[in-house]
Amino acid sequence: MHRSTASPTLPSGRTLGLGLALVSAFAFGGSGTAAKPLIEAGLSPLHVVWLRVTGAAVALLPIAYRHRDAVLRRPGLLIGFGLLAVAGVQACYFAAISRIPVGVALLIEYLGPPLLIGYVKFVQRKPISRGAAVGAGVAVAGLACVVEVWNGLGFDALGVLFALGAACCQVGYFLLADAGRRGDRPVDPLAVSAYGLLIGAVLLTVLTRPWQADWGLLGGSVVMNGHSLPALIPAAWMVLIATVLAYLTGVVSVGYLSPPIAGVVANLEAVVATVLAWVLLGEHLGLPQVAGGLLVLAGAFVAQTSRPAVAEAVEPVEPVATAAGVSGRSSRTSRGD
Repeated sequence: MHRSTASPTLPSGRTLGLGLALVSAFAFGGSGTAAKPLIEAGLSPLHVVWLRVTGAAVALLPIAYRHRDAVLRRPGLLIGFGLLAVAGVQACYFAAISRIPVGVALLIEYLGPPLLIGYVKFVQRKPISRGAAVGAGVAVAGLACVVEVWNGLGFDALGVLFALGAACCQVGYFLLADAGRRGDRPVDPLAVSAYGLLIGAVLLTVLTRPWQADWGLLGGSVVMNGHSLPALIPAAWMVLIATVLAYLTGVVSVGYLSPPIAGVVANLEAVVATVLAWVLLGEHLGLPQVAGGLLVLAGAFVAQTSRPAVAEAVEPVEPVATAAGVSGRSSRTSRGD
């Protein structure tokens, strides 16, 4: 496969990467708003997340078939992505919110970008731009306001450990997305998403036992902010937009941005989730949430406008070319829905 030697640090590539990361954050951010009516109609949260991942995996079967050679090229990478970036995030996050408040679990999960920066700097021993580090800190402070963490400080240690597990799995999402384009056997980022969701669906099938759910509910109606609509509408949005589009654009964006910067931009997901809950579900925003959202935006801006570290600038690795183009709980959610 011919691979371009153009650097993704050029303005055009960086702009494209930022655009894709923003699309991914906005798409992921709508998952909770779509899932909440289904949960309120009678599906359990774990069955909703199984529907989300399995539906996306089925939708991406054509891509998986087209890139079937990826299974032989990097099987460990695909298994790791399915285990960590899909099934691991889901299982840990839902285990966490069963024991601690949703907002607290969400904040802890979004410690992923700072953890990612620490991993890249101290384990991989790669330089980190000051802007990425500052942006991550500002974004986490903003997230604390968005989820109003002070309203749920009474929680148990096991719930916190599960939430930290979700954060670590989120680190795996960015690292494995970046690793897929490197080495002498690069894998198309679309293949990483497709096979990761397929593997995640298999693992979640064992965990959630979907045969016990009442799937007939999908043929009826659900209520969203006092309005009745077919259950298939939020289900389709959750599968096609909040998962398929979110994962595809998110994984591709890491090829144009460094994993730390992509991770900080992904923090916008929590802001999007909160705003959509306000607009579509009638959940009102308080002053701390508005202020926190502005801080998250500021952190993402600082991170994405920072100059790349020296080692990044001299390591021109282009994302693998693709033929298809560039994926009761609260609606404030994350990719751990």
